[in-house]
Amino acid sequence: MKDITTSKEKLLKKVRKALLEKRDNPYPNLEEQPMYPPVAEVPEVLFAEKFTAINGQFVYCENEIQFIENLLELAHERKWHKIYCWEPALQEILKQYEYPFYETDKDFELADVGFTLCEALVARNGTILLSNAHAAGRRLSIYPPVHIVLAYSSQIVLDIKDGFKLMKEKYGNRLPSMITHVTGPSRTADIEKTLVLGAHGPKELFVFLLDT
Repeated sequence: MKDITTSKEKLLKKVRKALLEKRDNPYPNLEEQPMYPPVAEVPEVLFAEKFTAINGQFVYCENEIQFIENLLELAHERKWHKIYCWEPALQEILKQYEYPFYETDKDFELADVGFTLCEALVARNGTILLSNAHAAGRRLSIYPPVHIVLAYSSQIVLDIKDGFKLMKEKYGNRLPSMITHVTGPSRTADIEKTLVLGAHGPKELFVFLLDT
């Protein structure tokens, strides 16, 4: 009898045969292997390098006084008048040093700066991990043209998986409904391949890192 088996049927037979055969996993520990090579720099330095490379602006502060001094100088230089801060922990610091801010959303459409906390800083790629678990919610990191994040050295992790682990330890099984990551200010190069900052959100992004 003439063999009328097509090349497609032959291929499918080989696939079915391969699926039926049981073989040992040649890479049993693949998921446990590191995805990236080890880094020589400390996480704080690595984050600062990666963050500034993508147009982020990084400010290191040894203590709260230095943080307020840097913030005052920057606000004066940029002529920021409407700084919105809804985080109780941040408000406490600003009130302690009598720094003016808006603690409600009154005239929010006129905001110069949105001031928030974060969940973690990912050193590997200069990323900020945010959620809506804080009082700032979803709006404060998106709407104002400038977004300032106050972070602590204890929040710096090497990879994003470490950031999620940090959140898991903090929230347990009650994770926030929104978890997002921000890598630099909002930008696009869709228009004639020209980089435009502030296309879909803040055009400037600052991280004040407080050493703790």
